[in-house]
Amino acid sequence: QVQLVESGGGLVQAGGSLRLSCAASGRTFRSYFMAWFRQAPGKEREFVAAISRGGGVTDYADSVKGRFTISRDNAKNTVDLQMNSLKPEDTDVYYCAASSFGLVRDPDRYDYWGQGTQVTVSS
Repeated sequence: QVQLVESGGGLVQAGGSLRLSCAASGRTFRSYFMAWFRQAPGKEREFVAAISRGGGVTDYADSVKGRFTISRDNAKNTVDLQMNSLKPEDTDVYYCAASSFGLVRDPDRYDYWGQGTQVTVSS
């Protein structure tokens, strides 16, 4: 099984930046497509960004495209989400997820999830 642990969340003012990291344990990290999702209380879990196994292909939700960048380092078993120009509507718990299925946006196609890290953006 793959264990995922997110870090880097916190409080930031609108317009600021944060970098989230996801550390994976397991020998098969390179086999998984990775993604970030976010969820606010009372709302559906929302796709943010995904990255292919080798890191060469990425996908972003329209709401974050141009502001967020997903990357991975297979040698370190990590996936990062660089978040710039943050807005109050970016306030959510952010989750790292791993999928053996493909570069998809459907959370049901992800096999493993982290515990989440809180991102709060003040106006």
